[in-house]
Amino acid sequence: MEKGAVEKIILDFINTSPENSLKMTPDEPAWEEALIGYSSGADPIYNDFKAVVGEFHYTPAEIFNLTFPEENAAPEALSVISWALIQRDIVKKDNRAEDFYPSERWVMTRFPGERFNELLRQHVVDELAKLNVQAVAPILSPHWQFELSPTFVYASRWSERHAAYASGLGTFGLCEGLITERGKAHRVGSVVAKIKLEPTPRPYTDHHAYCLFFATGKCMVCAKRCPVDAISEKGHDKKKCMDHAVGTCGKYVKERWDFDGYACGLCQTAVPCENGIPKAIRRIG
Repeated sequence: MEKGAVEKIILDFINTSPENSLKMTPDEPAWEEALIGYSSGADPIYNDFKAVVGEFHYTPAEIFNLTFPEENAAPEALSVISWALIQRDIVKKDNRAEDFYPSERWVMTRFPGERFNELLRQHVVDELAKLNVQAVAPILSPHWQFELSPTFVYASRWSERHAAYASGLGTFGLCEGLITERGKAHRVGSVVAKIKLEPTPRPYTDHHAYCLFFATGKCMVCAKRCPVDAISEKGHDKKKCMDHAVGTCGKYVKERWDFDGYACGLCQTAVPCENGIPKAIRRIG
């Protein structure tokens, strides 16, 4: 099976599914494009994640063999297919104009938009099954759950951002968002499949390679954008962030739009890495 066939499965679903919608009036799509990357199930970086995130973080082989215990698949027989759904320009523009609460479109990419991402995960699994390729979307697995991490506080048994980093799609910023060649305003997803696909080269060795702050000691625009000071030179305070996004913004979303949702995303917009790798990073590289 070629990468092109996998990418067609993903892109056709984005382009044709009626569920790709913000569920607003007038109707408009949640997503129009995606970055797609691949990594090997035998890549040692997945064992590194256990040391960094927590021992509970699955390797591709662990989550695959929990799903298909009769297979006992070797890590080298597996590939991780990872994607980033890029926020549309109008969604970024709306959120760029905000300074405390999220815009309505941004909230809807977090809920109907992420619901589509869940459907996309399952669609990829189902379409691969039609081609006799077994696959699992870790986030949809009953084995997946949130965990507490000594390093990151809130974590989980499979991190979509870490899978994307392993698959060559980008590196982490000061706020822990993943900076891709199309910026860090996106949502990510992945599937682990029993198929060998050529891994996407990682054009970086430093997990902060695309962040201006770590490259130059300057910037911190994401910290200035944060309305509750959850980002500092020390990094990202997830508790402060969640209290604002889920608590304060969740209440606002309910009162303003009568919708049970939440979001924030201010640190992903109106920043040098909103739409791509900062130009200064490219000059350094």
